Amino acid sequence: MDVAIIGATGDVGRAVCSALIERGELGPSSRLQLVGRAGGASEAAVHGLRVDLIDAHDEKAPHIDVATAPDDVVADVVIVTAGRTVPTNTTEPIDRNKLAADNRVLFEQYADALAEHGSGHEVVIVVSNPVELAVDVFARRLGRHRVIGMGAWLDTLRFRREIAATLGIRRQRVSGFVAGQHGDRMVPLWSTVRLRGLDVAERLEIVERLRGDRTLASFASEVTAAKSTVTTQADVATGFALVDRYPPDLQAVIRPYLTHTSGAKTANGTASATVDLVRTVLDGRDIVIAGQVLLDGEITLGGQPWHGVLGVPVAVGPEGWTQVMLDEPAHDESRLLWEVGQAINEAIHSWGGGR
Repeated sequence: MDVAIIGATGDVGRAVCSALIERGELGPSSRLQLVGRAGGASEAAVHGLRVDLIDAHDEKAPHIDVATAPDDVVADVVIVTAGRTVPTNTTEPIDRNKLAADNRVLFEQYADALAEHGSGHEVVIVVSNPVELAVDVFARRLGRHRVIGMGAWLDTLRFRREIAATLGIRRQRVSGFVAGQHGDRMVPLWSTVRLRGLDVAERLEIVERLRGDRTLASFASEVTAAKSTVTTQADVATGFALVDRYPPDLQAVIRPYLTHTSGAKTANGTASATVDLVRTVLDGRDIVIAGQVLLDGEITLGGQPWHGVLGVPVAVGPEGWTQVMLDEPAHDESRLLWEVGQAINEAIHSWGGGR
């Protein structure tokens, strides 16, 4: 299998390159294509990155080549990490409108090129933000089932980790998914949480203890209040200590937010979740993950079949995602998913997507 990384020289792109090789996802018979932008700083940097990766991983590195034009991207799996990113060291609200305006043209350039020159079988994994806009752009040009946004999977892994840490167990014992929009408007699906080794009654008792008497009706306001609290502390260490006092679903939003605003970014965690998705596609077996996908009536929200981009659990295999794996969600989950889905649809249309 061959993998191309659009935006390979960015923080996340570099981390994905290293993780793919270090974790053995790409052997010597595979090809890793580093994609930069002609006329930009990455046009030269991709050549240097290629040499650096060979220096670091010569004994087990795949064949590594370089592309600097959208028409030259060729791979079985295409990872999109390019585009403007959210600045660190700031607590200002993320301006998704500005992010979308800056990145939409780039998404369209690569999506149009793959539609015209690709094999017709590529699976596209979207990392760039706004991830929902990028999924919409690529999915409408390449086919819905071949495009997956990894934001919901990253949020899912964070949610599972926070539950595991609170209980003092390993993350591998926890399953459960996050849906909705990547980031602040994620929807933690508490109804999907399972704890390996526990029966139904034990699981329900633990979930009730972790959640308290809260429902998702207050989740958005809790996120806003928690972000304000942790970012007004005297130092970052105190802010992180406060995060430990929140329930796991809030921790899954606030901890990465504080990590990013501290200046550290979240490139390694993002890369690890991305490589998980790549492994799933390359593995050849259908595995259930969570991802942003373009839905066309596969689920019902607000009493109607839902159409639009939304993060949901899906079965993923070598051809992309095949079906939504979401049983009837709890009432508060369904309600919040509908609200978030409405907001995503409105935003995508305002950004020039949906076509």
